[in-house]
Amino acid sequence: MKKILFASTALTAMAVADFAAADIANMAFSGYGRFGLKYDGGAEGDEKETFLTSRFRLNIDANAETDGGVAFSARVRLQADANQDGTANAASLNGARFTTQYEGFRVDVGNIAGVLDNLPDYYGYEQGLTFFTGQYVGVDFALDGYSSTGAGVNGIFAQYAINDFAISGSYSPEETGAGEQWGVSGAWANDAFSVALAYASNEPGPDPDGIGDTDIYVLTAGATFGAFAGTLFVGSEDADNDVNNEFDTFWGLSANYELGTATDLNFSYGDGAGSGDTQAFGIGFVQDLGGGVALKGGVASVKEGGGSSDTVADLGVNFAF
Repeated sequence: MKKILFASTALTAMAVADFAAADIANMAFSGYGRFGLKYDGGAEGDEKETFLTSRFRLNIDANAETDGGVAFSARVRLQADANQDGTANAASLNGARFTTQYEGFRVDVGNIAGVLDNLPDYYGYEQGLTFFTGQYVGVDFALDGYSSTGAGVNGIFAQYAINDFAISGSYSPEETGAGEQWGVSGAWANDAFSVALAYASNEPGPDPDGIGDTDIYVLTAGATFGAFAGTLFVGSEDADNDVNNEFDTFWGLSANYELGTATDLNFSYGDGAGSGDTQAFGIGFVQDLGGGVALKGGVASVKEGGGSSDTVADLGVNFAF
């Protein structure tokens, strides 16, 4: 009887182990950690001019696929940040994003990134350990972005890609609190060049404070020539509450140069024609230390809304896993 019981226990343990292995095989973990020192000359209130900055980010992905080749996945993110006022956020899970993919067709629902957040070369080459500036600083449009620490916009993003072309669309409902937003985009890219065009419209939520619908048009382009890569960024916004009913244009550019096998230098410039738009110029570097570890830093001159220029800079270590 003891032998039978032992055999039964062993078989149960093996079944549980096989189930756990299958479970782990359908899961993926990735992310990064970073820590360093940051200086912000435009600090206000309880914010510190010089402070320790850090972030821990863990992506948790679950994956499955039907016999017909339709892939399903879901992602949540665990993230903890140190803030400029000296406080730190406890790590917590964000809203889930669910994805379905089949050949060139993809659909995301939940905590999505909208068409602008997904647009090729929208962000270009950002500077510093914390990516504190970029070519897009002149934009004054609250785009639907993937939320690392919140619930997100609970919307839908769809994309169809064939060969070098991709068309995309996204929508988020008014119930999310940020207002109803939808957008469309088209993109083309090969190994050396890329170009993308997007349009999005944001309708304020139930408490608009006099703000009307805002439309945005964005054109981006990118090119790579050996060790040099660059992006261009231009567009305009049209708000219903604009007294002069004029388009508010914005523009920017960024570039990256591979200085040897382990060092990259980068810069960005962004500006806008609106009186409250931000203007910034930044330079930075990335030094690859091997094993997924890099030393990163940068400095920028930032002018907020036509005021005086402030200096922002950081330096620290980023390690991916």
